[in-house]
Amino acid sequence: MISRILVANRGEIARRVFATCRRLGIATVAVYTDPDVQAPHVAEADARVRLDGTAGYLDAAQLIAAAHSSGADAVHPGYGFLSENPDFARMVIEAGLAWVGPPVAAVQAMGSKIEAKKMMAAAGVPVLDELDPQTVTQAQLPVLVKASAGGGGRGMRVVTDLSELADAVQAARREAQSAFGDPTVFCERYLPTGHHVEVQVLADEHGTVWAIGERECSIQRRHQKIIEEAPSPLVERVAGMRDRLFRAARLAAGAIGYTGAGTVEFLADDHGAFYFLEMNTRLQVEHPVTELTTGLDLVELQLLVADGERLDAEPPAARGHAVEARIYAEDPARNWQPQAGRVHRFEVPGTTTEFGLFTGTGIRLDSGIVDSSIVSIHYDPMLAKVISYAPTRRRAAQVLADALARTRLHGVGTNRDLLVNVLRHQGFLDGATDTAFFDTHGLSGLAMPLADERAARLSAVAAALAEVAYNRATATVLAGIPSGWRNLVSANQHKTYLDAGKREHRIAYRFTRTGLVLPDDDGVTLESAAPDEVVLADGNGVATAFAVCRYGADVFVDSPLGPVALTAVPRFPEPGSTVEKGSLLAPMPGTVIRLGAALGDEVTTGQPLIWLEAMKMEHTITAPANGVVTQLNAHVGQQVDVGTILARVEHGNETDGEL
Repeated sequence: MISRILVANRGEIARRVFATCRRLGIATVAVYTDPDVQAPHVAEADARVRLDGTAGYLDAAQLIAAAHSSGADAVHPGYGFLSENPDFARMVIEAGLAWVGPPVAAVQAMGSKIEAKKMMAAAGVPVLDELDPQTVTQAQLPVLVKASAGGGGRGMRVVTDLSELADAVQAARREAQSAFGDPTVFCERYLPTGHHVEVQVLADEHGTVWAIGERECSIQRRHQKIIEEAPSPLVERVAGMRDRLFRAARLAAGAIGYTGAGTVEFLADDHGAFYFLEMNTRLQVEHPVTELTTGLDLVELQLLVADGERLDAEPPAARGHAVEARIYAEDPARNWQPQAGRVHRFEVPGTTTEFGLFTGTGIRLDSGIVDSSIVSIHYDPMLAKVISYAPTRRRAAQVLADALARTRLHGVGTNRDLLVNVLRHQGFLDGATDTAFFDTHGLSGLAMPLADERAARLSAVAAALAEVAYNRATATVLAGIPSGWRNLVSANQHKTYLDAGKREHRIAYRFTRTGLVLPDDDGVTLESAAPDEVVLADGNGVATAFAVCRYGADVFVDSPLGPVALTAVPRFPEPGSTVEKGSLLAPMPGTVIRLGAALGDEVTTGQPLIWLEAMKMEHTITAPANGVVTQLNAHVGQQVDVGTILARVEHGNETDGEL
């Protein structure tokens, strides 16, 4: 039996595996790179081993050496990194360690999407034809360029114009090489309004193959899932589709002699026709929705199968509905730009369990972060998964949306507001969830802050009054004289904040003998003010509590009206702190990998100027207007921090600094 396991991964999935191991009495070993030295998964393991280099999670030799030096007798690969690398699986087994995954031959067979599609077609599983990027014609468009190795949306590009194909192929190859060490890509027909439906399979060494249940993962950005659910709304409404899906998934697993946990992914149309996409020979990010609807611990079952034990003849029946939302450090309104930095606070109120199972309606949290975690530029920007379970789909969506809206998430920017807006959208609630959801319903509207302009204003008022309360509570005054006391009538005082939309809120206030006066906010009255909470009432006497947290100039206000992030504007800005108009700033820390213009070049609006690589993805900085590049500070290979001035574009006598 496995007694000590090394998880060759990081973050949330390492913590998830550790949680099951603790329950089963199995000792744990974490590995980490320097950016992860303070990560929660490192602190939670029984032993930890440092890896050299930020790419240490991709270094098979280091990982196996870590297993031996720490006394581990098994390796769990998690997902991503080397989890679907057959050479790594082979090296683990040859090193005398138990591999918590499928046979090497199965990983090898599914490791190339190109070869996997051929194998599945031969087994009778419906597939989309593979297209050679060199021979794609206009008539075959749109096509999807895909990396043959790996997944997670990396190395993928949709091409609708033949003139864009060559650049898309090259960009996909670069991303695939960076993320998976394999630049091979191919093309297939793209279904703009398809449904991403997958089947969880589990097989033992004795011939039993379970099709446990299906998941729908159609709410995606950049071909990466952000909301997943079980069961699938499409499968629920198409008669007979579940039986056909399960049969195809079992065929796929049987064709390669699969054992362990895996997922067979399909692309389906509105009528229930489906086509094989790939088989992930590992645990999926979205596995919790299957666990909550079946009551199975999939990590435990992985370990049991790795120990050679038998599965029951049939899996338990699914019941109820589960929905998972992935919290990413990114800005959806700015082309999903990744964000990096510190998470000051992360709290999901009303969480029923972390990494575990439960009965009844509730919330599960699988997180890779805790208070004060640092989000690095070196790895995937997913921070946590919040998962709901309820007897019905609408209730599960409602519970999850409420939990996310009430989550205290202070620090690095995330997609939290977008997730809530999607979960509350009528289209989602009606089950109209296809891969074109954002195109159909408009990303700009779905990415709007939960707090409207009125809520942002009230939050700024609360921030100002909380700061006043803090200053009074900490001021040093003469005994018996209250802080802030004046013997003459005072003029209005002011505090100014910028919200996430760069709207300025200048709060005027004055304390008098009869109470607080807010000259610019008629009808708003103060019920109480403390450094960390302010209660305001409107003209109808309805009071709302605002929780206020300050981290230097950053202020985060949480209330039932929606979370608001503010930045305090100093009364006297530092000299040189302003940026010239037309300056292009690095939106995230990253590495410059390509330049599209030189100093003095004339450029046009939208023309790519600089390419950055961050979090294993490429990001393009474009010209904000027609003009001339009058400043270029970037060069290939340069490491830049967020806010670094990379270039400046001047248009006539004016410049435009929007990115």
